[in-house]
Amino acid sequence: MESNYVLILITTANLTEAKKISQALVEQKKAACVNIVPKVNSLFWWEGKIDSAQESLIIAKTKHSLLPELIKLTKKLHSYEVPEIIALPVVGGNEEYLKWVAESLR
Repeated sequence: MESNYVLILITTANLTEAKKISQALVEQKKAACVNIVPKVNSLFWWEGKIDSAQESLIIAKTKHSLLPELIKLTKKLHSYEVPEIIALPVVGGNEEYLKWVAESLR
């Protein structure tokens, strides 16, 4: 069964970029709420070798149906050639909170 809600993880180059993307996602009602984790240390494969970066992390809450629009907007504002945008299904939670998410995205 497909979840109506998703949790989106987006890494960004820095806090400024995270704030810019987060503001747009909430203003344009692509996400009901975002959390910004200012500093995460990332280790990853890029162009055939292991690389690392200090990044910021956006955690966004939205409806599954808005995922394509959220991805499009994020890619438009993002500085990375291949930005991390990962959606995880929400399998349960506080029903009042999930109702608030839905109402916030109208």
